[in-house]
Amino acid sequence: MGKQVAIVGAGISGLLACKYTLSKRFQPIVFESTSSIGGVWIKTVESTKLQTPKPLYQFSDFPWPSSVEEDFPSQHQVLDYIQSYAQHFDLLKHINFDTKVCGIEYEGASEDEMQAWSHWGGTGEPFSSKGKWKVAVEDKHSRSTEVYLVDFVILCIGRFSDVPNIPEFPFNKGPEAFHGEVIHSKDYAAMDYERARNFVKGKRVTVVGFQKSALDIAMECSNANGIEHPCTVIYKTEHWTLPDYLPWGVPLTYLYVNRFSELLIHKPGEGILLDLLATILSPLRWGFSKFVESYVTKKLGLAKYGMVPKHCFLQEISSCLISTIPEKFYDRVQEGSIILKKSPSSFSFCQEGVLVEGEVSPVKTDLVILATGFRGDKKLKDIFVSPTFQDYIAGSPEAILPLYRECIHGRIPQLAVIGFSESLSNLCTSEMRCRWVAELLGGTFTLPSIKEMEKDVNEWDGFAKRYAGKYYRRSCNGTVHIWYNDQLCKDMGWNPKRKKGLFAELFEPYGPLDYAPS
Repeated sequence: MGKQVAIVGAGISGLLACKYTLSKRFQPIVFESTSSIGGVWIKTVESTKLQTPKPLYQFSDFPWPSSVEEDFPSQHQVLDYIQSYAQHFDLLKHINFDTKVCGIEYEGASEDEMQAWSHWGGTGEPFSSKGKWKVAVEDKHSRSTEVYLVDFVILCIGRFSDVPNIPEFPFNKGPEAFHGEVIHSKDYAAMDYERARNFVKGKRVTVVGFQKSALDIAMECSNANGIEHPCTVIYKTEHWTLPDYLPWGVPLTYLYVNRFSELLIHKPGEGILLDLLATILSPLRWGFSKFVESYVTKKLGLAKYGMVPKHCFLQEISSCLISTIPEKFYDRVQEGSIILKKSPSSFSFCQEGVLVEGEVSPVKTDLVILATGFRGDKKLKDIFVSPTFQDYIAGSPEAILPLYRECIHGRIPQLAVIGFSESLSNLCTSEMRCRWVAELLGGTFTLPSIKEMEKDVNEWDGFAKRYAGKYYRRSCNGTVHIWYNDQLCKDMGWNPKRKKGLFAELFEPYGPLDYAPS
């Protein structure tokens, strides 16, 4: 009997983990807490579309069907594509739906023994005859709990679901002081489309946040209520939201998704010559950023609305924060059906509505929707029973998540994390990571010592802080995703150069199909 691998989550990362562990003849068992595959794509607000151009967001061995002609497919089209992938590779039979993993606990060496290890798992091997994971799983229908004993665990629980990020407020300044209703964006997204429209219809709605879900919800409120009941958007920071991926007619991928663009970046683990080259080319790096900024500012008229960000576009893309703005969003601002209010540090509630920093009168409102994101770090930490492992996986609050290759924690044996850190194409990056983990499990390569892995993580932490600024905790490799994939390819014994010819290798954008199985 093959080794059993527990996979937690049946979103994109979980499906990929299932497929590639099967390819190595392991026995995956996938636990999915909902009744469907697809993760964050199962239920979204009505207007949600793919944020990454379709060619960058596809499986390497399962291209989009020709029937999907849009560059940015809708939620239904993305979900259909994911479901077709699962059916094509016969993955559904390995998934236990409506099963919630309550906790995982390692059974093997003591914590003192593990602390003395110099290599992952003591030997550097992915499996151990002495170590197993106990996975406690609750059936959501019967409410019964079953414990599975498995050889390896892959956590694919994502970071943009389940545990909402709710701002903290001083006493009597939070939602309890407000006489209206307060929900999180996930509650709005969980409604069917007609119910969501009726829910906001005729109400003075305030949306808190300025990321994609906030903008989509604001547009839907504007559609429902017009200027009669404007939707107020309260935000902390302006962001470089894109009208399209063609700044001044140049595809963005030629500026940020090829090898030449990565020569402009100081990359973690690079040699002195590449480091020197990035320094020499820094004016060009600045020029690329200004080129995009000038286009976005002009196209959207940001100066007119006081919405020009203070940080550069390079920081935005280095934080994986870029998104496309809903069509005609600023037209709605101009007509008055959407009102933008900046509150740099905080906001609070009062009986009539929301108090914005620097204003005396409250924003009178009936409904507040908190589009304030999720606590993926808390969700990841809480799945471990051991307080020691909880501390390991959380790491320092002043650093990125301490995962080697964004997958393995050197002091947590027989476990991998997929899909927590971000890139410009999360699907493509998750697929590369799942292939890397499958090759690791199959014995293609071994990991370096724990000390060496921790040194590598520290280098990536320095990179994140240098380019992503205050958003370093997002662990984004957006501007160096080719360099990152190169490391995975080298580990697996693949040729990292995937193009034909020097010009193509240097200047053509890299995408999922470049990593298609040969």
